[in-house]
Formats: sequence, structure tokens, C-alpha cells
Amino acid sequence: MGSACGPPCGPQCPAGPPSQQVSPFFSLEATCQELRLCWIWHVMCGIWCPAVPVGVDVQVESLDSISEVDMDFTMTLYLRHYWKDERLAFPSTTNKSMTFDGRLVKKIWVPDVFFVHSKRSFIHDTTTENIMLRVFPDGHVLYSLRVTVTAACNMDFSRFPLDSQTCTLELESYAYTDEDLMLYWKSGDESLSTDDRISLSQFLIQKFHTSSRLAFYSSTGWYNRLYINFTLRRHIFFFLLQTYFPATLMVMLSWVSFWIDRRAVPARVSLGITTVLTMSTIITGVNASMPRVSYIKAVDIYLWVSFVFVFLSVLEYAAVNYLTTVRDGKDRKLREKAREQAQNLPCTCGMSHGRTMMLDGTYSEADANSLAGYTRGSMAADDASERPERIVVHLSLDNEPTETKKKKGFRIIQNTHAIDTSSRMIFPGAYILFNLIYWCVYC
Repeated sequence: MGSACGPPCGPQCPAGPPSQQVSPFFSLEATCQELRLCWIWHVMCGIWCPAVPVGVDVQVESLDSISEVDMDFTMTLYLRHYWKDERLAFPSTTNKSMTFDGRLVKKIWVPDVFFVHSKRSFIHDTTTENIMLRVFPDGHVLYSLRVTVTAACNMDFSRFPLDSQTCTLELESYAYTDEDLMLYWKSGDESLSTDDRISLSQFLIQKFHTSSRLAFYSSTGWYNRLYINFTLRRHIFFFLLQTYFPATLMVMLSWVSFWIDRRAVPARVSLGITTVLTMSTIITGVNASMPRVSYIKAVDIYLWVSFVFVFLSVLEYAAVNYLTTVRDGKDRKLREKAREQAQNLPCTCGMSHGRTMMLDGTYSEADANSLAGYTRGSMAADDASERPERIVVHLSLDNEPTETKKKKGFRIIQNTHAIDTSSRMIFPGAYILFNLIYWCVYC
């Protein structure tokens, strides 16, 4: 905001236009020429001028956007300045003010207010510059303009997306220190007004309030600074649908593998890999819309813990598959040993109430288990000539208690489902406990 004339500085300057016979615009322009010389004379002669009080009020028209990636916000507002310049006073019988457009602003002195930490700002110029200057007969001046400003906002994402952000728009005189220009809110907190229809898609506007303090610069001194503070609370429903629910469903989907047979390797492996890749995609999508901060966000904790649960379900099947392979190897060795023992047995005579089992290299564990209950009588019906490939093994377990038989029996079948059975309870229970702690802490 340029100024051809200096700030109001005492009675030595002309109190009004030199002539009332010309239009107000040209009268003020002529007065401005005199004021310019008056201001230079004041500076050269070292005459002290008291600080000019300039009241400010703001009407927020819209809060256009909040950007987490750029950490800034865009706001459109009406900025109004109030001060008194007796040099612009004029006699009036009706006590009516005179209103001018932006062309006169360049001819008189106006406060040089700027936005601190502003990235971009502009005065609207459709259809003409949105600037108004209103001069009252006693010298009071109202200077209003419509501005859109994009300013920085320091955001803390440690609780994202369950967070609240407080942003500040700061106003300050660029050239005049507090000894020359005193900026203040014209009506305190009432100086800031907002449109009730202002809304944002991701945020709920909780409150607007004003404040002011002095700002110090080591090279130029102290300046009055005005603050427009507003608090925003983020809507969680969008993130529940886009992030939390999909992540939870992927974790629950990974538990399905605990109910799939351990020998269905393609089914369990493909399910585990699919859930892992889906979780990776969700994490990447969330981080793509966020700044690269060096601390952990609340959503990161939830997603990475969910990722760990999904990954552990894959490792669980790897452990089950490994143990199954090891036990199958042991079973093969036991079957080979049983064949050797069967070859050394001359007959099955004298082994009353014994149990007979038939094994060969092609029988599965379930088949062997079903054969373990066969008696000698049932085996006698089998013709050895018709099944030459089978080896008959007799295990005499006469007069032994049932519990001893279970401990000392030929353990071909062992419970390789123990890990899956435990996981069906441990994984859901641990994940439910994590959710309870997470939502209690962040909500």
C-alpha cells in the first residue's frame, strides 16, 4: 500500500482542502500536494509526532481451504481500517460522508498493513478494485478492501486424524513502529465477525478470536501486531471410511487363513500376500496426502500395528507349514522303522487282544490313524496275496491302561493344528485390546 503523503502529524499541516468550490476528489488531491511538503518539513525539522491510532476490524467472508501438505490456509476477508486525519476534514451542513474508490487511495496516506507469514495475497479487482475510502466531515476515515490471503499455519499432526489445529493470521505495519503507528482492534473481540455459512469439508470451525501483542525486530524495533486466531477440529468420519475400516477388514481377512487346512498352501499363501499388499497400499495412500514429518502420527500407529498383525498371520502359517514338514519327515522315518520291524516278526501267533496296523508309503496320517483300531480278527480277512505291497505290523499292547497306551503308543498322528487353534483366539483378542487402548487414548 503506497502513500504519497505522510501520516497525520499535528496542526501545522493544512486542516482541509484549500478550496470548497471544486470537486472533493480534486480538493483532496490538491491538499495532498500540500501535505507532502508538510510531511517533509516535519521530518527535516525533527518535530515529534505522536503515534497515530489505527483501529482495525475484519469480516471473514470464507475459509477457502486448509492444506496439510503445504501447511497453510486460504482465507477471503474484508479488512477495514479506521483513523482520524484532521487534514481531510471538510465542512458539511448535512454531516454526510464522502465515499471514494481506489483511485484516491494512491493520493493520500493510508496505513501500510501487511500479512505476516503470508505466502500469497491479492486484492480482488472484479469488476474494479474492491477498495473503498470513506471520509467523514470531522476527518475520520474508513478504508476497506477485500483481500484473499494464503498464510502459513504451523500444524501438529501427532494426533492426526483425531486432531485439532489452531491457525493464526497476523497483521502488522510494515514501515511504522509502535512509536509512529498504533494498531489495535477497534472493538476488541467484536472486531472479528464471520459468516455463519462458513464450512469446510474436513474440519469443524470451533471458534474465532482476536489478540494483539508487540513484535520485535532487532534491526528496526517494536511493532504492533494483531492476531486472528481460529481453531479447527477435524471430522473423523471420512478417515473411518477411507482408512480405519479398510485396515480393520484386512486384519480380519488375514484371520480367515487360520480356518483353512494347513495343506492348502496356495490358498493360505495368496490370502496372506494379498492382505499384506493391501495394507501397504493403504499406508502409502495416507502418507501421500501428508507432509513428511519426522514424528509418528496417530494414524501411523494404527496402520502399522494392523500391518504387523497381517504380517504375523503370514509368519504363523510359515511356522505351521514348517512344523508340518518336520513331523511328516518324522512320520516317514517311523514308517520305515515299522517296516523293518515287521520283516523281523515270524508270525502273529500268541498275541491275543493285540492291535494290528497296516502301513505303506502311500497312506496318509488319517488312514494310518483309522487302521490303528483294527484287530487281529479283522486283519485275518485280508488276503496277503491280494495286497503284497502292504506290510502287516502288530503292536502288542495287552493289559496296559488306556492312558499308558496314549503315551507309549505309536504316535504317527500329532496335533499340528495347535498353532492355528491358538491363533484363532490370540489374534482377535490382541487386536480388540489394541483398539480399546488406541481409541481411549486418542479420543
